[in-house]
Amino acid sequence: MPESLYSHARLYDLMFPGGGPAVDFYRAAADRQGGRVLELGCGSGQKLIPIAAAGQPCTGLDLSSDMLAAARRKAGEHGVAAEWTQGDMRAFDLGRTFDFVFIAANSLLHLHTADDLVGCFRAVRRHLAPGARFVFDVFNPSLRLLAAADGGRRTRESLAFADPERGTVSVDVTETYDAAAQVTRGTWHLSTASEPDFVVVPLDIRSIFPQELPLLLALGGLRLVERLGDWSGRPFAADSPLQLCVCAAA
Repeated sequence: MPESLYSHARLYDLMFPGGGPAVDFYRAAADRQGGRVLELGCGSGQKLIPIAAAGQPCTGLDLSSDMLAAARRKAGEHGVAAEWTQGDMRAFDLGRTFDFVFIAANSLLHLHTADDLVGCFRAVRRHLAPGARFVFDVFNPSLRLLAAADGGRRTRESLAFADPERGTVSVDVTETYDAAAQVTRGTWHLSTASEPDFVVVPLDIRSIFPQELPLLLALGGLRLVERLGDWSGRPFAADSPLQLCVCAAA
């Protein structure tokens, strides 16, 4: 696959070290549901390894071999057993069903077309055991922020991190919003004082607006059971930062 941010698993984990309320939410939700767990877009295992550590049988699927290699290494270091599979969440067949399926950290938004999203939802539907739940989180689009994606290069102070091999790494992002496609097209620049732009990679993210989301799910054979607005479990509202969706088979 072409180089992307996910081709740099070590740097990704330094930039996004994991933990926090998202991990707590998914671990608690998987525990309540019980049974077999599948994470799509599992990356380096930040969400799935804590669930597997609690003893639930877990499978992670991701398109990036680099991220999967990092997940296997980290699981081994923690003595955690899990299955790691390379695959495309738009069309996959694992030959079995699961009791809890989830897609975390906006990973669903790497699917840019309605056909891709519906294809993913249909594949999820085929892998749901009776009574299973499918949970995912995506951001709640802000028209103000989308309009601000004007092509200017801006430093993301919150993403700066310390790399033991390079020192302090800064992150600049250039973004434009393609309104017709509902896709923010970005380029990420990672730099140090002595090595500017040592990584330059694209990162394009779709927006899914609240009114279209239930329709896309329905086309995929799923129904929205509950939509929360943040990790504490508040109901979804216009100003919620997240669309945290709990779904079931239609």
